[in-house]
Amino acid sequence: MFATETYALPILRPLAAAARARGIDVGWIVPAAMASHLAADERRVRSLRDARAMKPDAVYCAANWVSPALPGIKVQVFHGFNAQKREPDRGHFAIRGFFDLYATQGPSTTGPFAALAREHGYFAVRETGWPKLDPLFGPAVDGDMPARDGRPVVMYASTFSHRLSSAPAMVEPLRRMIARGDRQWLLTLHPKCSDELFAAYRGLEAPNARFFTSERLIEMERAADVLVCDTSSVVHEFAVMGKPVVTIANRVPQPFMLDVPTPDYVDAAIDLALTHPPELMAAIRAHGDDIHPYRDGRSSERVLDAVAAFQRGDIGTLKRKPLNLVRRFKALRDIGQLLDLR
Repeated sequence: MFATETYALPILRPLAAAARARGIDVGWIVPAAMASHLAADERRVRSLRDARAMKPDAVYCAANWVSPALPGIKVQVFHGFNAQKREPDRGHFAIRGFFDLYATQGPSTTGPFAALAREHGYFAVRETGWPKLDPLFGPAVDGDMPARDGRPVVMYASTFSHRLSSAPAMVEPLRRMIARGDRQWLLTLHPKCSDELFAAYRGLEAPNARFFTSERLIEMERAADVLVCDTSSVVHEFAVMGKPVVTIANRVPQPFMLDVPTPDYVDAAIDLALTHPPELMAAIRAHGDDIHPYRDGRSSERVLDAVAAFQRGDIGTLKRKPLNLVRRFKALRDIGQLLDLR
């Protein structure tokens, strides 16, 4: 499991659990700063020698790169849905020449990646669903989310991109809405947000408002009735559950969102979302079916099955990946920051 940021952990952990259930040995490649986030039974791979000694069938990546020096099939499982933060060839559908297999989330991404696979010829595509969402549709896990008390539960999350993030502008509106006490609030930020912003959001905690790190996103999403966000893939995760989303100046507003231009309109939009307007809910269901039609909590199993099919040769013959020396040099440099390269 190749995880360069903490947000990769909830993406890869369901996949790791499914692999262990099949008797497959699992190791984790993470930066030193993330080592403390690994559980006691999550073994950190510290060197390239150790990685090679494992003789892995596959390296599963929630990053947009992976070192060619690592053994095994390189599998892209994605760090989020296509939030359309950038133009397609610079964002979700950028092809960087690192991966052998793309495990896509649903029809909206499978089609474009399948077309790119036909064009380039050196990687395969299989629609599997997204491992991160398996817990959304599995049994509820006891945790420390607020108990239901009759008040609606509203979740706030934000992207870290400065030009798209609503987080700085939402601090004071959130403070006012939290002070009213008529809703329960679950707050989080992208792990790349600044320390100052994290301090500001932790300062919003109150009897009816809790702050959680992004590792708890799935639990928060299950607990919330409405999400308030901006231009983040969290918007799409929430919609897959058939629940309404209020977005603030989304880069590409869509019919399933209640998009507002500024934080001043958020409060009223939450009230509207809680009424579940029929047209809005129909758009949410259609969008969910397009991006992630799987509701069985078994996407991790399908990813493992796709890798097994790749190993058997069921996917067919692929071309050699292009020799992109610049990207390979950068990947070697970056893997050197994660592993002892002996």
